[in-house]
Amino acid sequence: MSDPAAHIAAQLTITKFLTPNPTWLSAFLTTQRPTTPFPALTQTACFRLLASDITKSLTSAASTCFPQDIHNANIKERSVLGPVAVQILAVEDMSKSRWEQIEAIEALERGEGTKGREIIRVTTTEEDDSAGADVQKGGGPHKLLFQDAAGRRVYGIELKELEGVGLGMSIGCKMVLKNTLVSRGIVLLKPTTTTVLGGKIEELHKAWKEGRKAELKAAIEANEHEARGSS
Repeated sequence: MSDPAAHIAAQLTITKFLTPNPTWLSAFLTTQRPTTPFPALTQTACFRLLASDITKSLTSAASTCFPQDIHNANIKERSVLGPVAVQILAVEDMSKSRWEQIEAIEALERGEGTKGREIIRVTTTEEDDSAGADVQKGGGPHKLLFQDAAGRRVYGIELKELEGVGLGMSIGCKMVLKNTLVSRGIVLLKPTTTTVLGGKIEELHKAWKEGRKAELKAAIEANEHEARGSS
């Protein structure tokens, strides 16, 4: 193959809507054996991309990123054609109180999930964990903090339940948004316009997991202090 980088980039763009940054892809290829078959190279490149920070690993182009004025709350409604590849930096279940979210996070830390009102034990393999297979079902709508390849951050909210989205999903998980409606700076998420690719940025996931409970507890304490001060 005369230009494996070009072939891999084209394949990932067509199948996953992920266009690798040429510098990232070149560095990736130096770690691979020259005799590795093209399908295996492409699969490995995809796996590495899903575990990477897309602000460093993907090409940033106007057609594959959010508009610069994505946060403009004066725009009542508009459609972002995309496809826009994003990574998840935070997730919140808007149906749960702060205490309920703390309890849910702690249940996931113990390896427990929920099935209706019943607590069940969740067995997760290393491969499943990297794909975010320990997502809690039910609840929602969920509020997600996205980041695109240009580094722009914007919030999205589920209009309908998305498979693979929930408390316990991996931070750094990659998604692709196509023909997505944006209302007053908020991305509105539906299964027909949102594709969850999976993946995980280990250091971001660990930092978010450790900091989220503290953040929720601090917000609870701040509210309690404000309530005591106004009484």
